[in-house]
Amino acid sequence: MVGAVIVHKGNIIGEGWHYQAGQPHAEVNAINSVKDKSLLKDATIYVSLEPCSHFGKTPPCANLIIEHHIPNVVIGCVDSFSEVSGKGIQKLKNNGYTVTVGVLENECIEVNKRFFTFHNKKRPYIILKWGETNDGFISPENNTEITWITNTYSRQLVHKLRAEEHAILVGTNTAITDNPKLDCRTWKGNNPVRIVLDRVLKIPNDYHLFDGNIKTIVITTTDSIKNQESKTNLIYETIDFSENIATQICDVLYKHQLQSVIIEGGSKTLQHFIDTNLWDEARIFKGETTFLEGIKAPKFKGIVVDSITIKEDTLTIYNND
Repeated sequence: MVGAVIVHKGNIIGEGWHYQAGQPHAEVNAINSVKDKSLLKDATIYVSLEPCSHFGKTPPCANLIIEHHIPNVVIGCVDSFSEVSGKGIQKLKNNGYTVTVGVLENECIEVNKRFFTFHNKKRPYIILKWGETNDGFISPENNTEITWITNTYSRQLVHKLRAEEHAILVGTNTAITDNPKLDCRTWKGNNPVRIVLDRVLKIPNDYHLFDGNIKTIVITTTDSIKNQESKTNLIYETIDFSENIATQICDVLYKHQLQSVIIEGGSKTLQHFIDTNLWDEARIFKGETTFLEGIKAPKFKGIVVDSITIKEDTLTIYNND
């Protein structure tokens, strides 16, 4: 998610942003939007992320800036992707251009926090999400069917949030009890890749998770996978469930190039990521419902960054401190 603005003598003469992977970058769109290209030789280009210097899906933007002789380049933050990481800045400096780095750096990093987490920490950006009752339970004690805690507006917002992330993960018990689709059917957007933990492959084959409509990764054991074959949109990956599960899950998701994941539970799965301190953000929906007894919501500590009222529900967003 990158934006670029070109300024000439205090006036904006060009703007552009990166619409989608594989399409022209922000700098390209900004330069193309300038009507009088002769002004570029006296202009400044502001870009939120370091211009690329390599041939990937598109040509290098650093070369384009040099080609159009834009003398001043202001960069929000350095690109941590190994193919770029300072090389675009160095190329511009080597060709005599004035480069300023770190303007609104924190804000620029925030916009691409999933990208930076993926490349810097070699794991996806991890979002914990659950709904809890007013008295702190996430489900009844012996839950055998879906029990709604939040209202329909909160549930639609959950689908919107799913459309904004790369993957979504649930544990075995949640999958068996809820038979979830894990899609964003009440919101327009891309469905996340479905990840499900199923150590001994207990989830029935006729469940929604195995309908082939969405790419689904089943994380299981080497013994359980012996008689299984990956099919269209169904992939089996193995881990050692006696070791640190959260770390191994992150390795699997990194292998599949998934830059973000929502951990939707249940309680044991969520708590495991919390106890391992492998999470970046938590989104907790609280409804007016009370259970009096049941399965308690996970315990964690975080910094409240936002609170949203959804009729009688409340969504609180936390960052990991």
